Parts: sequence; structure tokens; C-alpha cells
Amino acid sequence: MVDFFFMAYQVLARKYRPQRFADVAGQDHVTVTLMNALRQNRIAHGYIFSGHRGIGKTTIARILAMALNCRNAIGSELRPTPEPCEVCESCTEIRAGNAVDVIEIDAATNRGIDEIRELRDAARYRPARDKYKIYILDEAHQITDAAFNALLKTLEEPPEHIVFMMATTQPEDIPQTVRSRCQHFSFHAVKLADILSELRGIAEKEGVIADDAALSLLAEAGDGSMRDALSIMDQAIASAPLEDGKPRLDASQIRELMGTVPNAVFERILEAVDGNRSAEVITVANGLLDAGNSPAQLARQCVRYLRNCLIAKIAGDGAAAELLQISADEQRRALRSAALFTEEELTRFLQVMLRTFDELGYRQEQRFHFELGLLKLVHLRRLLPVEEILSQFPVGGSPAARPSSVSQAAPAKSVTTTRAVEASVATAPVVSAKPAFSPFEQSRKRFDETPAAAAPAPIAASVPQVPKPVEVPASASVAAPAISASAVTEPVVAASESASSAPATSASEAASADALQKAAVEALSKAKSQDTAADALNDAEWAVENGEIRVQTEVSKAMLSMVVNAEAEKIVRAALRDAGAGALKLVLLPGTASASAPKKQRAAKTGSVQAKALEHPVVQQAQSLFQAEIRTVIDLRDDD
Repeated sequence: MVDFFFMAYQVLARKYRPQRFADVAGQDHVTVTLMNALRQNRIAHGYIFSGHRGIGKTTIARILAMALNCRNAIGSELRPTPEPCEVCESCTEIRAGNAVDVIEIDAATNRGIDEIRELRDAARYRPARDKYKIYILDEAHQITDAAFNALLKTLEEPPEHIVFMMATTQPEDIPQTVRSRCQHFSFHAVKLADILSELRGIAEKEGVIADDAALSLLAEAGDGSMRDALSIMDQAIASAPLEDGKPRLDASQIRELMGTVPNAVFERILEAVDGNRSAEVITVANGLLDAGNSPAQLARQCVRYLRNCLIAKIAGDGAAAELLQISADEQRRALRSAALFTEEELTRFLQVMLRTFDELGYRQEQRFHFELGLLKLVHLRRLLPVEEILSQFPVGGSPAARPSSVSQAAPAKSVTTTRAVEASVATAPVVSAKPAFSPFEQSRKRFDETPAAAAPAPIAASVPQVPKPVEVPASASVAAPAISASAVTEPVVAASESASSAPATSASEAASADALQKAAVEALSKAKSQDTAADALNDAEWAVENGEIRVQTEVSKAMLSMVVNAEAEKIVRAALRDAGAGALKLVLLPGTASASAPKKQRAAKTGSVQAKALEHPVVQQAQSLFQAEIRTVIDLRDDD
């Protein structure tokens, strides 16, 4: 009878777990400190090891436990350094995981107060054989607050033979009262070069044929975690084809195993984006999706590639190797793609794809949203940033100066629109047309770009500076306002003559103007809450000339539309029709046109608002002191 004994397979992450401080990759700041503490015999009673997954927290806790309980003294022949000797019974038992005085607890399942009370009670007893009784609490952040509170007193004043070691990925979840009683070591993510070196050594020991491209791909997939990289490598070796009896790792086989695509695909997509070729972008995306790739995985890879391009653009060729943590071939690929775009464009691309990646988690049609995200990258090249548009306008924000590019692109307007624009330009103050600071200027200088600055359109010196009134026919229908706000703010190019240059008014025209004025003022006085408009038209100069009723008011241009509102307009037009002036046009002029001409003081109508104002003692005192004249009175009282 022949018995066959098969040794159980041990995964690479366990088989090649470091057993000495010197074997731990990428955590020198922790290992050097612990070795110095062992050499000086400065042993703390509590340690917290925090950091990324799979970077050696529990491994270093076990090595420290071996070093503390090693039976050979530091400096002896078997143990010349603080490293554990690895040959004594304590070291071999701890390495095998069956040491009596080293208790490793999974805090994710033993997280309650009862379990911690049992731990606290057992901690009072001295170790069975070794120097220290050591508790290693893995995933310590899972312990409840009540359980941590039960452990506080033991952590504050522990027995001399107790050492607590807590490993966690979320140190912020451990109460501050616990953290303040322990020494906290923050572990770093393992660098790509360190992971690559470890993978290359393990491949040689395992007899695996692997090129640098395959090992670099495994190291990048680890994302700073040595355990993750070893797990993926273990899986890749199991699926690798044999060559002369040895497994051979190939980059394409590893990509297929992980469900990823080569970054050359994303380089091609960005080249199509740079060339404004939407059809090519959709064609490449369609090929990837038809091959069975997940849209979420593709979006994730695209985000990582855009991030690498952005970092390569910022850092340049020199510092990119340290910041990117990717292979040399991928660094060159990222630099080629980064050279096609500016830093701002790559930032916007990354924002769009990050948003797309987030949306794919809860969208039904993931394929459509992924394709839409790629099309947005093409569209972003066609858009001008709003900051660049705003930077072409004057510093003061006045519409007096406009970029020449905007004025040239604008189509021809009608006569009405053109004269309104000319009048608004004429009345606007002339300001400096120097463009404002552009936030993109420094970026252009850095990337040796030379954009053409848009020159503001010059202001014609011959544009008239006097606002022109709007001609409103008095016979217009009631529904169309003739003295509205637009009639004041939209001047007409025609009327520029002043009252002094107008022909002399005959006696009959003057009498007709007085009659029309009287009829309009009386109609407004009879109406409710129109005393202000009545006073304004009563104080105005009325004249009938060239088929027009010209009313020179004393109200400013800004206030005229408020004093003579739409309701007052209807009343005036009705009164003019009743007085037989329906064929004449009504033209309202603001007070600025004849402000320099002396005006006669009209007698205030008895009971009017102006009469009440003239009776006020404060007004009378101001008139006597300053020789003041009351021109306009606005009634702001309520109707009641």
C-alpha cells in the first residue's frame, strides 16, 4: 500500500510574507524606528499601525512580536541586530501562528464589549513562557465605542508584560482617547519600483517566465498594495500557458484576465479628440464595448489615463516618473497625449470623465452614457471658456467698447435697431478699452501659445451726444403706449435742434398749445392719483410746430417714465383727441435738453401737491435762504 501526501498550496502573499524588518518593502520609516526602540529597550505598551490595505501592517506587528519575545539577546551571536533570530522556539511558534502568548484577534468579529472585557481580564495574568503577552487587534476600527471605553484603563496603566498592537485602515474611527495612549505609525503606499522589484524576485524563485511589461502591469494593478499585486500575480500564473514546463506571463493575457484594455486605445481616442473626429471616437468605443468590456471599467481606465496625462503635463518629463508611478513605456505614452492639449483642457476632460464614471453606477443604459461622455470631450474643444470671453471686455464693464471680433460677426441690423445702438453708444461714457486680465494668459505663455487679442471696436467721434426723443402719434390706439419707458430710453436720431434754434412760434400756435396743455392738465387732475403727472405737464413748456406737440418737461430722463406712467398716458391722449389735436404727434422731451434756459415760475394750482409743498415751512425757508425754485413735486403718499 502506497500513501500519497500532497502538501497544501500556499498562495504567494502568504508564502513570501516578510519575516524580518529588512524584508518589508516601502516602510523604512516604520522599521527603522522600531529597530531603534528595540535596541534602546524603549518599548511602548500600545501601537497603532494604520495605512492602505496590503502594505504590511499585520506583518510588521508579527515581526515586532517575534523581536520582543525572541529568546536570544540583541548583540548575541545568533542575534547581532534587533531583528528576530528566527530559530528559537518563540520565533518559530509566532511565525507558525500557534504561540501561546501572542494572541491575534479579528476585531471585525470580536468587536463587542463582552469580548473586550474577556481580553482585559486575561491581560492581568502574566505570559505563560515568553517575556511579553502581546495582543494583535486586526481591523481595530471595527471595535465599538463602548468596547474601547472598557479598554481605556488597561491602555492607560497596563501591566508591564502587556503590549497592544492595533492594525487599521481607518485610524480616524479609533477614539482620540485611545490614540493618545498609543504610538501611531502611518504606513505609506508601496512604490511601483519596490513592488516591481519584489515581483521580479518572486518570479525567479517560482520559475515563472515574465517580461518587464507583464510585471509592470501587475505592479500597476496592485495600486500601491503589495498583497493585491501578489494576488493578481498568483491568478495570472494559474491561467498562464506553459513554455518548456514553465508558466509564461504575457501582458495581453494579464489584461484579458483583469478585464482591461491597453492604454494605446485611450491614446488613440485622445488623438481623435484633438483632431475633432467624433466618428472615430464612437467607432473605437463601439469596438471596445462589442468586445465585452464593461463601460464602468472603461470609464475607470479612461479616468486613470487622463490623470496620468494631466500629471505628465504639469510635471514634465523630469518629475513625471516619481509622480505617475507607472512604467517607462506608459510614461512616454502619457507625455505624448499630454502634448496635444493644454493643462486646462486636460482638467476639464478629467472632470467630465469623473462625472461619467460616477453616473455609470446608477444609470440603466451604461453604454449610452459612456459614449456621451467621450463625445463631450470632442465638444469641449469647440467651446471657448467664459473667462476668455469676459476677459475681452473693458475693465469697467461698460458697453462703450466691444471686441472687434464680436462686432464683425454681428449681422446687419434694421434702421430702428441701429439708431438705438448709436444713441446708446453716444450717451455712454467713454472708458478705456484696455482688456481685462485673462486667467488663461499665463497658461498660454507656459505652453508657447500666441493667441490673437481681440481689439475693441473704436467709438466714432461723430456720433451725436444728445439723446433724441421718440415721436408718438397722438391718434394711436389706447392699447399701444406712446409715452412708455421705451420712448424715453430709446431715442430717435432725428431731433437734435434745441429750443433756441427752433423757428418762432406764432400767436395762434401758442394759443393752441396753451389750450392743449390746459385740457391735458385738467384731465389728469380729475383722474385719481395723477396729481404728479398733472404738475409735471403743467410746469412743462408746450409748443405746436411742424405738425407736432412738443412738450419740454422739467423731469429728468430717468424719472419721466415714472412720473408720466401708462395710465397718465391714456388720459393725455384722450384729452388731446377731445381737443381736436388727434392729427398731431406728441413728443415728450426730458428736462436735460433745456436745463440751461430760464424757466418762469408757474403759480401752483390750489389744492395740488405743489401748492401743499410750497406751503410747508421747511420749503419756504429753503426758498428764502437759497433762492430756490420748485420745479417738480412727486407725491409718494399712499392712495388712501
